[in-house]
Amino acid sequence: MPFEISAAEARFEAWRQRAGFFLAPLIFAVLLIWPMPNLSPEAHKLAAVMGLVMCLWITEALPLAVTGLLGPTLVILLGIAPAAKAFAPFADPIMFLFIGAFVLARAINLHGLDRRFAYTVLSHRWVGESPSRILFAYGAVTCLISMWISNTATVAMMFPIGLAIINTMRRLHPEAVSSKYASAMMLICAFSGSIGGLATPVGTPTNLIGLGFIAKQLDRQVHFLEWMSFAVPIVVVLYLLLFSYLNFLCPAGVKRLAGVRESLVAERAKLGKLSTGEWNTLIAWHVTVALWIAPGILAVIYGENSPITKGFSKYVPESVAALLGTFLLFLLPINWKKREFTISLKSALEIDWAVLALYGGGIALGQMVFETKLADALGKGMANLIPSTNYGIIAIAAIVATLTSELTSNVASVNMVVPLVIAMAGSTGLQAALAASMAATLGFMLPISTPTNAIIYSSGLIPLPRMMKYGILLDVIGFVVILIGTLLLVPTQ
Repeated sequence: MPFEISAAEARFEAWRQRAGFFLAPLIFAVLLIWPMPNLSPEAHKLAAVMGLVMCLWITEALPLAVTGLLGPTLVILLGIAPAAKAFAPFADPIMFLFIGAFVLARAINLHGLDRRFAYTVLSHRWVGESPSRILFAYGAVTCLISMWISNTATVAMMFPIGLAIINTMRRLHPEAVSSKYASAMMLICAFSGSIGGLATPVGTPTNLIGLGFIAKQLDRQVHFLEWMSFAVPIVVVLYLLLFSYLNFLCPAGVKRLAGVRESLVAERAKLGKLSTGEWNTLIAWHVTVALWIAPGILAVIYGENSPITKGFSKYVPESVAALLGTFLLFLLPINWKKREFTISLKSALEIDWAVLALYGGGIALGQMVFETKLADALGKGMANLIPSTNYGIIAIAAIVATLTSELTSNVASVNMVVPLVIAMAGSTGLQAALAASMAATLGFMLPISTPTNAIIYSSGLIPLPRMMKYGILLDVIGFVVILIGTLLLVPTQ
């Protein structure tokens, strides 16, 4: 089903993109000629490049990945940095973590492991025929799957399952299922997909991009298990609050939906036994996850500074673990005689390469912001405009990231906000950067805010005012939970 938006939203999108073609070069020219005596020539020119790139990201006048490549290209053309330095972030270790995680997610989707997991949970006896339990389980499955594969891919997979459940309900109980409940099923699919992506570093690109900035600018490695230690509680609280208000505000109109579980059991039965491809993918996935969480386990057993812990982290970082899992997909056979393996090169190359271009460009500009001392000037200027308390800085970081994610893609939002947050945060840089990285995944109000919203909006089951009302409520809840969770669970250093 195509992802559709209303005519008014289509006109707004067209206006926004056309405006970018005029505003971006204008901003670039104004910043380039505007006197900035406190900046070095390189920092002055970089400010103009940043203005251009940020305008293009917000308006999406060019594809986001193209703008990501344009930034470092201009850095070289204007003499801000040589090509070797400007393009170095495209070989950053996190780029290879991206590639490995994306290929593993592609294999999970290709062999239907995500779909099998979804039907297994939804057809469980505990779920039964209760509308509330069906809503809870449907959202929880989406949330759990999106911890490991992209939010968009998760929602695209769960969306037709949700439609099938709604159609089955209406076929068996045509007078019982309310339009609000149908909207709740769609909304919990999109919203829990975004929420679940926060739980692991590989759950959504914004997490990895934020971690890249933290590693580069703060010289601080946040390991896989450490991220989960603070992100999982935030995700659990967010999901429970999301379910609670949708369940309360969007009742089904009936307490029991007879026959629905039998339909889900039948769908699960159609999947048959685990295929060889599914077994191989499970092996590769378990090996990768074990290597991702091993440094945290070793730190608990032997201590953070022990030679064993440090040695494992040095020789098997997250990027290498992801690539080892990917290699297994190419080595584990489905049919040895026919030379068929768990994933083919053609299937592996279907990952989202555009995100890599966007990430590389964003991290390159972020690095230049610090090396030219532009970050110092921006940090001092912004520090005078915001509260100087830890709470105030982290709150501003989360608010700005949430607002920009409503106007542009989450990936563009984190690329724009996190470097500035690190520059102005000082001793609270880690907390503020992580809060901004997580808040950039918010943005639930409009179909254009994120692809997950666009997917479920295409169902025709969600009036725009209803999406805006429940979306802005989750934006506020998400901001509060991320702020409190960051202050309570994330260390200052």
